[in-house]
Amino acid sequence: MTQYPTTLPCMTRRPHSRPVYALLAGAALCLTVSTALAQAPAPPPRPATPKAVTARAAAAPAAPKPAPAGDGEEVVARVGATDVTASEIRAFVSGLGAREQATILREPALLSQAVRAMLANRLLLKEALEKKWDQQSAVSAQLLQLRNNAIVETYLQSVSLPASEFPNDAEVEKAYEANKAAFVAPRQFEIAQIFVALADGADKTAEDNARKKLSDIQARIKQPAADFAVIATANSDDRETAPRGGEIGWVPEPQIRPEIKAQVIGLAKNSVSDPIRLDDGWHIIKLADTKAAYVRPLAEMRTALVQQLRAQRADANRRAYVAKVFEQSQPAINEIALSKVFGESGSAAAR
Repeated sequence: MTQYPTTLPCMTRRPHSRPVYALLAGAALCLTVSTALAQAPAPPPRPATPKAVTARAAAAPAAPKPAPAGDGEEVVARVGATDVTASEIRAFVSGLGAREQATILREPALLSQAVRAMLANRLLLKEALEKKWDQQSAVSAQLLQLRNNAIVETYLQSVSLPASEFPNDAEVEKAYEANKAAFVAPRQFEIAQIFVALADGADKTAEDNARKKLSDIQARIKQPAADFAVIATANSDDRETAPRGGEIGWVPEPQIRPEIKAQVIGLAKNSVSDPIRLDDGWHIIKLADTKAAYVRPLAEMRTALVQQLRAQRADANRRAYVAKVFEQSQPAINEIALSKVFGESGSAAAR
């Protein structure tokens, strides 16, 4: 039995600003939902100084809002005379896998990237057709091959699709029991932090100021009845977590940087670490709570198991169908002629 992934690809936490992300040990980002998304330009980063950017944005002319299409279909994006409608976006998302659909619907930035990629593709297609690019002999041959491949692929998908009732409850439970070791959720820590920024290579004045700030914060934390959240809100340089009293939330153990984890593991509940120096500054960590590792229950893993089992069955059906077609047709390959073809190609390439 194939070992299943311990988590779905897109179950990672949302991206943090740099001071928070510095705590993570290279946590995997969600997989891109398609080649288009992978190639789309990334959305602009969050501004470091929101007030300044807001002021500049106010002075800039507002972008025109897309208008409804002629047939009443709402246009969600437009560049020049090229539109992307709401129904086209829905069709794009429905064509993705279940996991990718869940990811793209949960992360608006990914959907925005997809729309930009669709607009870019349409602009390029328009330009290529105007130049009659598709009428070049080499391109025509590629288009024919792509068409044939698409026909074969979609046909194979149709004949390989598992029965709607597969897998049944017994089959899902059997797969779960056989792979329980892969469904262990790691230990998690609920943590908060106070961050004092100091970049590597900072000058002596900046370092002295940061050290003084750090010393003042430590003195306040050690006072009787000190409130970590209040101190974090007033003093932390992490603009994302400071308004939440430094709260980062629950973080799986494998995602915590080793320097931080070494301190967190030794903390008692509601205790605070010594300052931890990383490449971006000092992090003072508070451990709010801990969750022990546990085996994810079948109810939590059922959807992923069903998808995996159906994918495996479809792949087996596909291979069996292709083998049957070959057996019925009994194709013959002239290996001698084939070797000559490769030999001629090699000689031509060498010349």
